[in-house]
Amino acid sequence: MDARASLKSADPISLYLHIPFCSLKCAYCDFNSYAGLDALVEPYCDALISEIRLWGEIASGRPVPTVFFGGGTPSLLPLPQIGRIMASLHESFSLDVNTEVSLEANPGTIDLNYLRGLRSAGINRISFGVQSFHDGELRALDRIHSADEAKQCYHWAREAGFQRINLDLIYGLPEQALDRWESTLEQALALEPDHLSLYALTVEEGTKLASDVEHGRASAPDGDTQAAMYEWSCERLAEAGYKQYEISNWCRPGQECRHNLVYRNGEWLGLGAGAHSHWSGFRFADVYSPRQYIEKVRETISSTLDTVAGPAEVLEAMQQITWIEEQSLETAMADTAILALRLNEGLDVAGFSRRFGKTPEAAWGPSLDEVREAGLLAREDGHLQLTSRGRLLANEVFVRLLPD
Repeated sequence: MDARASLKSADPISLYLHIPFCSLKCAYCDFNSYAGLDALVEPYCDALISEIRLWGEIASGRPVPTVFFGGGTPSLLPLPQIGRIMASLHESFSLDVNTEVSLEANPGTIDLNYLRGLRSAGINRISFGVQSFHDGELRALDRIHSADEAKQCYHWAREAGFQRINLDLIYGLPEQALDRWESTLEQALALEPDHLSLYALTVEEGTKLASDVEHGRASAPDGDTQAAMYEWSCERLAEAGYKQYEISNWCRPGQECRHNLVYRNGEWLGLGAGAHSHWSGFRFADVYSPRQYIEKVRETISSTLDTVAGPAEVLEAMQQITWIEEQSLETAMADTAILALRLNEGLDVAGFSRRFGKTPEAAWGPSLDEVREAGLLAREDGHLQLTSRGRLLANEVFVRLLPD
């Protein structure tokens, strides 16, 4: 069996590209990102392009509906590097005029000329990590931009030709009152973005924020306040004409982030340090360290993949991959249900049953009964859906679906 042929398919595959560099690690951030590695930018981009070409040889011909540059701070990359990466994507995969190409940007790292360069390179959707429209809150989060700079970047993006703009905002910050959050969201709405992503602040182990909370330098987020902020936001955004299509995401009609929807049931390939993939029944991830990633990609390129027999062997031969897991039936069912429940339409019961040969009730039995009785989950028009309360307590539902 030809390993490469076994991984080829006519089915779409989306691409996630991880850019691990940042100017300053934010207080709350536990992502795979690093400040002070400027010297690695060029060799990292070289390695990323090599990995793109390598996977392109294995999966050439598969249509690519979405590409997402995440980080870290992708907008730290010089425009020539963005251009090189985009050119390699077009050479190695089947991108077309309908491919959604998103890039995350920090307002403190860009100007109008840079945004024009992104559009010229083929980026057609931009996501600004605004987080707050109050300078004191931005300083507390260790963000490097001001509220005015965020607004200026938004207007520059429109001037540069971006017709699809997302704003990321965080609510439930230490000492943040409801009216303060309301002010941030109102300022965001005044800009009339196409898409909004709202995230509750969480204190992640190993972050500066976690240390500050532990030593009394900051207060932990208050769950009741966060719930009130979320409920008010749902009402206000609906009033403003935004549709909620996922727990944390709202958009103007037809402006959903298509890449967000890929995670429901599609396949995606993660490229770059620490990037995760779901492909051909396997889940796997690249090594996390940017330096090790560069070295491991070089090792992969110097080896041969022609003699291996199937998907598992191909993945094991990739030197930059740090772990591989063949998806079990139980894991596949849990992933499908959790990702579907995050969306407004919920889990299609009939579709789930056809795919897995059992109903959700047969798969989880008493666990589903518990969350239904708690008012977190309901069945409507053949779909299991989180209730309004269930969205606030979604993790209470999801944990009951995971394999033991």
